[in-house]
Amino acid sequence: MGSLIRTVLGWGGSLTGVLLFVALWEWGSLAYGSFLLPGPRDALASLLTFAGNDQLWAAVWATTWRAMSGFAIAALAGVGLGLLAGLSHTLGRALEPISTVLLGIPPIAWIVLALLWFGSGSLAAIYTVVATTVPVAFAGAQIGARTLDARLQEMADVYLVPWPMRLWDFYLPHIVSYVFPALITALGVAWKVTVMAELFATEDGVGAGMAMARVSLDTAGAMAWIVVIVVLLLVAEHGLLRPLQKKIEPWRQARGPMPPQ
Repeated sequence: MGSLIRTVLGWGGSLTGVLLFVALWEWGSLAYGSFLLPGPRDALASLLTFAGNDQLWAAVWATTWRAMSGFAIAALAGVGLGLLAGLSHTLGRALEPISTVLLGIPPIAWIVLALLWFGSGSLAAIYTVVATTVPVAFAGAQIGARTLDARLQEMADVYLVPWPMRLWDFYLPHIVSYVFPALITALGVAWKVTVMAELFATEDGVGAGMAMARVSLDTAGAMAWIVVIVVLLLVAEHGLLRPLQKKIEPWRQARGPMPPQ
């Protein structure tokens, strides 16, 4: 019962934030005019138009596939290299400058290079996502592995704790507490970079739809595509990463009522 109440309250808080944002959006539309800032109803009308001619679903599928493919590759590579760099001081010193350089290169530069190397198409978008999100996943995993509690390791040595138990009960919870926030950040970056790459490198997807809206001066259509991106990001985060985090980190669940003193 307590868990259900917490869930309802959590959704209520999120819904309040969404309603507040929509209200501010509507106020901005009334203040600056529907051409500069179309209101929520204008964006919804454009969204329904896209859905009616099947343009919406094709774009959603194309963008989702590119963003999640690049994110999955970046997560595996970044977390793997980050763990190795955190456990090995020499390897960490060798890889840290590379990660810093990758973080410092703006996404638009990666898009230009991807176009020169791979041409227009999905590969350019996926490569750009990987190049921009690998350093984020790498940094989270490296910090998690580097900050393992030495006293906990000594205790495991003293009591001859088997390695599978050490990995699952001691090391993994600590590392995951750093990796998941990094992955959530990387996921947001992946969606933004995918749309940016599609603006220049593809003929389909949400980014391509925004490019067409720009050419035709369809501000309401551009806002509709932005809403689509936000919804996709929220679905990916709260439908994939957050539930996975709760499964792996059960100790982070809200505590029950305090016992009487």
